[in-house]
Amino acid sequence: MISSLPVRGVGEEAGLAEAGVASMKKDPQVAQKVSGIESSKRLAAYTAVDHHIKPEHRVIGIGSGSTVPYVVERIVQQGQEVNKGRVFIPTGFQSRQLILNAKLSVGDVDEYPSIDVTIDGADEVDSSLNCIKGGGACHLREKVIAEAAKTFIVVADYRKNSQSLCTNYPPGVPIEVVPFAYGKVLTAVQKSIGSPKATLRMAIKKGEQIPPPLMTPALSLTAGPVVTDNGHFVIDAPFEPERMQDPSAVLRQIKLLTGVVEVGLFCNMAKAAYFGNEDGTVTIRHADGRTEEISGAQQ
Repeated sequence: MISSLPVRGVGEEAGLAEAGVASMKKDPQVAQKVSGIESSKRLAAYTAVDHHIKPEHRVIGIGSGSTVPYVVERIVQQGQEVNKGRVFIPTGFQSRQLILNAKLSVGDVDEYPSIDVTIDGADEVDSSLNCIKGGGACHLREKVIAEAAKTFIVVADYRKNSQSLCTNYPPGVPIEVVPFAYGKVLTAVQKSIGSPKATLRMAIKKGEQIPPPLMTPALSLTAGPVVTDNGHFVIDAPFEPERMQDPSAVLRQIKLLTGVVEVGLFCNMAKAAYFGNEDGTVTIRHADGRTEEISGAQQ
């Protein structure tokens, strides 16, 4: 039986978290970069909450990722009175803990199948608001919570804003698969779907229980794959940006493979995407094609 262990993202934030603390102490420029990125995330999150989480909204979806803590932070700033009658639906363990730590009420999509607004992060967003999500291996529940919402809003920093998917996010499209079928699915994704570099996502930290002197390359393979909250594996499938000119077609092809549970392509779902910029502005892309740049919400 496969035990579920903490899932780690594979995006740039994960890399910064691994090496960032030591580097920040040694290099002020690294610290400044991290601070600027965090400020951009806060700008996007605060502005999106101000625009879309209104007092009349009672059921709110809370997504996953490094920008989402600022979403919860801004919601808390709306005050105890307005939050008293609200229920917040998490997309995973991280967002559930954020809700509980903020002393907000936690609900489940089974009980609240209709959500007023869901705000979530993204690993990459293209010019048509199609998204890659799943760097934290939560994309199955994230998609359920997004689809249950009347309004789905994406928040991210400027690095996630691109013209075409698989441009700024090297790991590619996350694919959640049932464990016994991963080999078949991986081969099909590599040879038939067009992602020859697709790989099974490995859980780097699982190997730390092996003493360092014994950590040979062969033994490191025993670290094992990432296991999602649902008990599944994740395949990361990078595609050439040209292949992502029609992400809906790629989504359909992958979903037709038996053994695939969900694909981290969110197509034609978001009403708007908010990107925090380094200069203190926020770029807003709307589903109708409009793009505007505004001053960020007051922090």
